[in-house]
Amino acid sequence: MARFGRRDTAPELAVRRELHRRGRRFFVDRQVSRRCRVRPDLVFPRARVAVFVDGCFWHLCEEHVQLPKANAELWRRKLLANRERDARNQAILTAEGWRVVRSWEHDDPATVADQVEHELDRWSAIVTGHPGRRRS
Repeated sequence: MARFGRRDTAPELAVRRELHRRGRRFFVDRQVSRRCRVRPDLVFPRARVAVFVDGCFWHLCEEHVQLPKANAELWRRKLLANRERDARNQAILTAEGWRVVRSWEHDDPATVADQVEHELDRWSAIVTGHPGRRRS
């Protein structure tokens, strides 16, 4: 298990490249709450937007999950616990005023970037008082 990295996965890097190409700047793997240890993959602190790019196996994607045959019950419990922890952490972040964007590793990076930009544009509209206008 040690060989699996927590950050800088290929899907995460693809989303980061796409957002960076669009001129968006962000923090990577940064703790955002004292109430939970979660570290979103991308963080936009001023807008309070947290982005997670979840792996299909570790977060139990309904489309792509294939549980190992050996110790199947152990893996099922572990992966369900991961899902429950994700839901708990998301509820905490939402209660603290964060907007959470969750995507799967198989999602198109451009589509994920569109979702993130939508949240950032919503924040910008609130801050500037002009809907549809981005802040420079």
